[in-house]
This record gives sequence, C-alpha cells and structure tokens, in this order.
Amino acid sequence: MSMLGIKWKLHGNGKSIRPGHVVAPDERLAWPLTIGIGMQHVVAMFGATFLVPIITGMPPATTLLFSGIGTLLFLVITKGRVPSYLGSSFAFIAPIMASQQQYGVSGALGGVVLAGVVLALIGAIVQKFGAEWINRLMPPIVTGAIVALIGLNLAPAAKANFDAAPVTALITLVTIILVSVLFRGILGRLSILVGVVVGYLVAMMRGEVSYEKMDAAAWVGLPLFQTPEFHLGVVGLFVPVVLVLVAENVGHVKSVAAMTGQNLDGVSGRALMADGAATVLAGFGGGSGTTTYAENIGVMAATKVYSTAAYWVAGIFAILLSFSPKFGELIATVPAGVLGGAATMLYGMIGVLGVKIWVQNKVNFSNPINLTTAAVALIIGIADYTWTIGELKFTGIALGSAAALVIYHGMKGLARWRGTVAEPETEMAGLPPAVKSAMNAAAKRDGKKGK
Repeated sequence: MSMLGIKWKLHGNGKSIRPGHVVAPDERLAWPLTIGIGMQHVVAMFGATFLVPIITGMPPATTLLFSGIGTLLFLVITKGRVPSYLGSSFAFIAPIMASQQQYGVSGALGGVVLAGVVLALIGAIVQKFGAEWINRLMPPIVTGAIVALIGLNLAPAAKANFDAAPVTALITLVTIILVSVLFRGILGRLSILVGVVVGYLVAMMRGEVSYEKMDAAAWVGLPLFQTPEFHLGVVGLFVPVVLVLVAENVGHVKSVAAMTGQNLDGVSGRALMADGAATVLAGFGGGSGTTTYAENIGVMAATKVYSTAAYWVAGIFAILLSFSPKFGELIATVPAGVLGGAATMLYGMIGVLGVKIWVQNKVNFSNPINLTTAAVALIIGIADYTWTIGELKFTGIALGSAAALVIYHGMKGLARWRGTVAEPETEMAGLPPAVKSAMNAAAKRDGKKGK
C-alpha cells in the first residue's frame, strides 16, 4: 500500500491542523474533511479543465474522465509524494486547433499522444541524470518567451469568439475582472469559472444557448471515445508544447516542495513521466493533454492540506462525473460569446505568465542576448510565421520556440568566443554585494576566455 502512496497517517486528531503545521502528503484529516477538500479540488480545476475542450471542440466528459484517471496515475507513479491534480493544459489549445483544421480531431489526438511520449522520455532522462540540464537548455529568458508567445499566438481566436456575441463576451470579461479583485480565497481564485457562469446566464437570456444535444443525451453512460491518427505534419505543432509542460511541471514540483518543506528532487523525473503517461492515455481515448495545475496548488496553500488522499478523492469524483453524458453536453452548450470573454482573459494570462517568469528571475534586458531572444521569438509567435517543408508545417509557436532556443544559445556561444557581452543575464539591483561581485567576476572571466 505504501508503494502506491495510499497509506496515510492521521494528522493530529484528524479534525484540525496544529498552528505552524501542514498536513503532509503522507498524512490525512478525517475522511469527511478529506472528502470535502477533495471535492474542493474538483471545483478549483473545473473551469480551466473544461475551457480547453470547449474551446477546441473536444468532448468535455471525455476530457474530465482522463483528467481524473491521469491524476490517479500520477499519484501512483510518484508513489504519493507529489500532491497534484492533472487538468487540461492550455498549452495544447493552439496546436489542437491548428491541427484540427488540416487533420481533424483524430490528427490532433495523434499530436497529443506524441507530446505525451516526448514528455515521458524527458522525465525518464531527468530521473536518471537530474533536472539541471533542463535549466541550462531553457533558462528563464527562453522559458518565459515560449510561454508568452503561446498565449499571445491565440489572440486572433479570442477575438473571433468575442466578435460572435460582443455584449455577452464583454459582460463575461468584466465579471472575471471584478471577481478577481473583489473577493479573496477560493472565490477569487475561481474568477474565470464565476465569469463563465455569469456570462452563460446572460447568454441564456439573450437566446444564445441551444439545449438540443443535452436534451437528447442520457443521464448515465460512457463518454465519447475517439482514437488518434498519426501525421508527420503535427510534429512541429506539438513538440514545442513539451518545453512548456516541462517548465510548468518542474516549477510546480518545486512549489510543492517549498510549501511542504520536503525535498522532491528525487521524484521530479517521475512527475514528468507521470504527466507524459497521462497525456498519452488521454490522447489515445479522446481527451486533451494534461498538466499539473496551479489552481490546485493554490487550494493547498490556502488550506495547508497537502494530503494526496484529497487528490484520490478528487480524481475519483471527476471520473464519476464524466459518466453523465447529459452533464458533458451541458458543459458543451457554452456559447462563443462566453468563450470569447473568458479567452480574452485566459490567453492574456498565459502571455503574461511568460513575462512573470522574466520578472521573478530578474532577467536583464540590457543584455543584448536576452533582448534579442525575446524580441524575435515573440514577433514570430504573435504574427504566426509559417514554414512548410513537404508534409511538415511549422507555425508560429514551433518557429518562435525554436528561435528562442537557437538565438539564445547561438548568441551566447558567439559572445563567449568573442568576449563581446559583459552584461549579466540577471538584474543586479537588490542582490547582495557579494553576489554582485561574483557575477561581475564571472562575466569578466568569460570575456577573457573568449579572447
């Protein structure tokens, strides 16, 4: 049982958390409280997880099923050491939509499977050799640029849905903005879900919602399963997504480690392999690609409960919900105007998350390597540059991601060779004098080596 991570100790009396303590991953509260927290995790992931299939036209119930199964698989593979929920990844929205235009839903699912396989392989390498090589390959300037361009690349899709019903879209967007600033705790964190609900009610009053499919659906039944097809042309669309998933997964594991006070470096590779395996499973059945969810990390930070028992409850509850076709069709009735309002906020948030990575890591844009890396990658991604080679089609996300990697490492290598860049890669302001001196000394050494 302990090998599966399903053997939990009772925390204290099981009814309360001692001051200054947290409920560790291998602990739990009394089952009624644990079940309640587990259901809260489902609510936290609900809005974001369902937005992805709704926007991409995938079956919501199927996505929910594989989200729940993927979460349980993740807990087993990480041996219950990493509390996390696997929900739909926003990084898959752009490649799924793009591949559907050329290869249909099956072709998009093939891309999801491909991304999952690559992610699992990277996880195996990390488990064997550690994650330091990832930080070298994708420093904050590169990771931030890739995350930002994926969000901003979707701007035209948000505008198209917004234009379909501007009034509904505007009310949805304004509600999201107001809820995020007027409320604290879990309600504030669920601002997008609240905005979608309010926008949906407005759409109902304006006659923009159709219930024909929902009325015809059964209350209980299997979700809609679809099988993937594999096309070479989707490689350029989905592989860049893996870079984002790696950065996201590693970042979330580090966050959980910091909050629980536990060293999780030994399972960081397992977490990536589990995420990849869950994505492969989803792609083979008709669901969207998965990722560890920041929304649920927020719930843990608020409740101080990091018990994996709560995530077992959440995964099982999500699976049970997925077996109601009527519920799935209800979710699918969300109209374009509501999606347009939510997507305006959502895609913008993804873009700004990239900027947040730069800010948190004090990326120095006085350094021409950093400036050039971000500038070129963002324009390629936002303008959606396209390059076709036979069956292979590389769009803005793929080309922008490749540009960020090639420009950064290429310019850095040339600068070392010539000794031409003395500016540090991170901001010096706010750093201790000893750290500044060390960084300056390192920069000078690099310059001398180049000469």
